[in-house]
Order: sequence, then structure tokens, then C-alpha cells
Amino acid sequence: MITFKKITWCNFLSTGNHPTTVDLDKEQTTLIIGSNGAGKSTILDALTFVLYGKSFRKINKAQLINSTNDKGCLVDIEFDVNSINWKIKRGIKPNIFKLYRNDEELDQSHSALDQQKWLEQNVLKMNYKSFTQIVILGSSTFVPFMQLPVASRREVVEDLLDIKIFSSMNDVIKGKIRKIREDVKTLELKKEGLKDKVEMQKDFIDKIEKQSKGDIKERLTKIEKLNTNVQKCFEESTKQEDLLLDLRKQLGDVEDASTRLREFGNIKGKLSQKIQIIVKEHKFFTENTVCPTCEQDIEESFRVNRISDSQIKAEELREGYEQLQSAIQKEELRESQFKQLTSQISETLNGISSFNVQITGFQRQIGGLESEIQTITSQIENRNTEHEKLDTLRTSLDQTYDDLVKYKDDISYHDFIYSLLKDGGVKAKIIKKYLPLINQQVNKYLQKMDFYINFKLDEEFNETVESPIHEDFSYASFSEGEKMRIDLSLLFTWREIARVKNSVNTNLLIMDEVFDSSLDGFGTDEFLKIIRYIIKDANIFVISHKTGMEDKFEDVVKFEKHKGFSRKL
Repeated sequence: MITFKKITWCNFLSTGNHPTTVDLDKEQTTLIIGSNGAGKSTILDALTFVLYGKSFRKINKAQLINSTNDKGCLVDIEFDVNSINWKIKRGIKPNIFKLYRNDEELDQSHSALDQQKWLEQNVLKMNYKSFTQIVILGSSTFVPFMQLPVASRREVVEDLLDIKIFSSMNDVIKGKIRKIREDVKTLELKKEGLKDKVEMQKDFIDKIEKQSKGDIKERLTKIEKLNTNVQKCFEESTKQEDLLLDLRKQLGDVEDASTRLREFGNIKGKLSQKIQIIVKEHKFFTENTVCPTCEQDIEESFRVNRISDSQIKAEELREGYEQLQSAIQKEELRESQFKQLTSQISETLNGISSFNVQITGFQRQIGGLESEIQTITSQIENRNTEHEKLDTLRTSLDQTYDDLVKYKDDISYHDFIYSLLKDGGVKAKIIKKYLPLINQQVNKYLQKMDFYINFKLDEEFNETVESPIHEDFSYASFSEGEKMRIDLSLLFTWREIARVKNSVNTNLLIMDEVFDSSLDGFGTDEFLKIIRYIIKDANIFVISHKTGMEDKFEDVVKFEKHKGFSRKL
């Protein structure tokens, strides 16, 4: 059993430097009162902060520090677990989290997160949610069990019975199933890919085995035709080369024609000049007997001799000129032959080049075909390798099928576990086991409150109410005071279940304005009678804004606001 003894806080919310201490085990019933904003509900936030590092109300951790002093926020609590005394100190600015067992500080080498986890699991034996369900009931968060949706009712019971682990396990299983299904999808894609590769490889091998020989024959036929064309071109090229040799030989016989024509032209020019001189001289001596220059008579014999010599020379030059003209005509004929031979040689060279180009093209085609034949031949030679590739693909495909079978078996297995962990599985059986005890306890507390009805919760946490006087009753049918009896009975039952199932038993129960709205109809005296006599061995704190109830509690704690700070009177 956890026995909370006292709690102290300072610089916490509206509380200043002056520490505020509340004894938690002093009296069975204690009333905490004060005006709005006086700080009477601060104890709720102080409790959850020192135990769990978070406030009860929705307050940011940084906002827990007193805004005036802005440092030195500290809360400490003392409690006993069986015979061991524990103390916790937790603060902000500076950050403090210390655990003491029998006044000895525990090892602080672990992280705050690990230390908190150890505290909840090994000392408190309850988490924040459980603590706020069975120890603290605050008006801002408390909703009576019967006013909760069915799903939320289930969560409350699962927490109390400590079976939410099955939900966590179910989430894990769902994650595994999701992962396995994703793996199955991947394997299915892999399987289809391998099937396509196997078929492609089989088709490839068939193509090699069925078409290779025909392909080689086809290419050999083309090579034979190309070789024939090469031979024809070679023969024609050879003929052209022989013709070229003959033409070049003929060209050698006439290639000096141009040179000789130039030489004969020069001779013809000189000869023409001499003829002109002789003709001029013959004409002069023929037409003149007296010298035109000195006007002396020209000797007749001299004149006759010169005329005779001119005639002789003229005749010789005429014969030479005719011979020269004949030689020139011959050379012009030879020059014409030279030009004709040159043109024929050029045409022959072009023809030879054309045949060589054709031969090169045919040889290139032959080389490509021979390369194709080599490739086909290599494929034929390597068909064993292709068969090995096919065997490897088939092995991989078989393994993929085996993996798919295994994964699908895993899905079936996890689906079975998932069905067990669902609300209708193991959890339903455990809840069904505890439902009679829950209903028994609820009705026991109802009878102690002089409310004689038969209240039952089914496996879906829907209520059935049987009354000796009325039929077809429901929770909503009752008055506010009667509803409060049911709410209290369920609250006390949950505390009892928590004690039995989770070994969570504590002296502390704090109610923050939870039932103020019902007191008018139900009666303050009746309410106090219930919490005083039904819940034994407990220290019950009631935080209320109602006045005039101080004499009905064994102890009264008052809070007020003084100069901006909350303080306990």
C-alpha cells in the first residue's frame, strides 16, 4: 500500500517563496476551500508534477514556475510503500529530479526518462493515467464512467485490468502483418518479373537453337553474292588498269608535242622575219637603180647579183617554210592526240576508283555478315551458358514461390494472433471473467448507499438496471443524486479492482469540485456519510467552492490570495 504523508511546494504557480505544506494522512476527511484563484486546486498539479513530471490541468511545464519570482520552483513529497519511506524532489530553474529511499539518495547516473520509468514501474506501480483515475478526480477532466462513450469505457476497464498490453501487442502484430503484406507485394512483383525473365530466356534459347543455322546460311548466301560482285569489280578494275597502262604508253609518244610546237613557232617567227627582209631587199633592188639616200647610181651588176641572191634565198626560205608548216601540222595532230589520251586516262582513273569504292563497300558488308555469323556461332557455342542462366532464374523463381508460401503462412499465423488480441478475443475473455466481480462490487456499494437496484454492465459496457418498482431503467432515467450514487459506486469499484488486480492501494483520494452540482439534490451529509464509512482506511480530500460545509469535515484547509501570492491559512 502507498501511504502519502505530505506534500510541499514553493514558487509553484501562484505560490511564492514561502513553502506550502499539506499533510496527506492527517484526517480521514479534509475540506479544501478558498475563493476562485486562491490556489486551492494547486495541490492537484503539485501532486502530478512531483510524481510524473507533468501538471494535472493543461498547463505548460514552463508556466508552472511562479511568474513573479521566475525561479526556484520546487515540489517534494513523502510517502511510504509498505515499510519503506520514499521522498521525491522535483524542480524547475534549476531542473531537479531526486529520489530518496529511507533518506538515502538513489543513483542519479541514469537519464531522467529512465529514472521516471523505473519510479512508475517499481515504486508507484501505476502510470499517470491510472493515478488520475483512482487517486485524483478533477472537475476539469473527470467524466463519470456512465457518461463516457462505449469505447472510452472499454479503455478505462482495460487500464484497470492491466490488459491494454494486449492492445499494444495487437498494434505490434498489425504492424508486422502490414510489413509482411508489403513484403508479399514485393515478392509478388519479384515473382512476376522472374516469370517474365524465364520466358524471355526460354524464347532466347529457342531462337538460338531454331534460327541460328538458317541465319548463318542466309548470311553465307549474301557473302557469296557479295564476293561475286567483288570479283566482277576486281576484273573490271584490272581491265581498266591495263587500259590505263596502254594509254599512258601512248601518251608518252605524244607528250612532247606541245614543246615541239613552241619550238617550231619560234623558228616560224624567225623565218618570217628573214623572208620579210629578203622580200624588202628584192623589192628595193628591183625598183631602184639610184640610191635614194646618196642619189648615186647603183652599179647594175651589183644590183643584178643582189636581185639574184634575193630570189635564191627567197626560194630556199619558201621551201624551208613549207617544210616547217608541214612539221607544225604534224605536231598539232600529236597535241590533239595527247589531249584525247589525257581525257581517256582521267575517265579510266575514275572508273578504277569507282570499282575500288564498290569493292570496299562489298568487303565492309562481308565483314559485318562475318561478324554476325561469329556472334551467332558464339551464341550457339554458349547455349550451355544460356541454359545455366535459365536454371538460375528458375531456381530464384522457385525460391520466391517458397518465400511467398512462408510469408502467407506467417500472415495466417499473425491474423490468428490478431484475432485473439482484438476486443472480441483474449481481452473479451478476461473482461468477461471480471464482469461478475465488477457488477457485484457496484451493487454492494449501491446497497451501502441505500440504493436498492440491480446494476449490471455487459461485455460491451452497456448498462442494464433492474428495480423492484420500475422496469426498463437506464442511467439517464435517474435523478442527479441517484446518478451520483451510481458514479460513486463505480469509482469505488474501480479503486477496488485496481487494488486487487494491480496491487495499487493508496490512502489518498482527492475530489476537485466533482460532485458540487449534485450536492443540492443528494445532500452534503449523505455524500460525506458515503465517503467516510464506505471508503475506510483512506484520506479523502474534497476541494469545493461551496461554503458552510466546514463543520462536516474533520479538517479544513483554507487558501487565500495575498499580495498576488497564494498561501495556506
